[in-house]
Amino acid sequence: MARNEVRPVIKLKSTAGTGYTYVTTKNRRNDPDRLTLRKYDPTIRQHVLFREER
Repeated sequence: MARNEVRPVIKLKSTAGTGYTYVTTKNRRNDPDRLTLRKYDPTIRQHVLFREER
């Protein structure tokens, strides 16, 4: 499968400092800025903010 420049694969890193990451894709046309999602961090067993790292 070819990589798509419009929907790149990104890493979401936990802001809690645990080092836990999620891998997902995003649409650059709809979200040109860095993505921030509230997701579950299993190391601290809480929902925290995950920010896109480049």
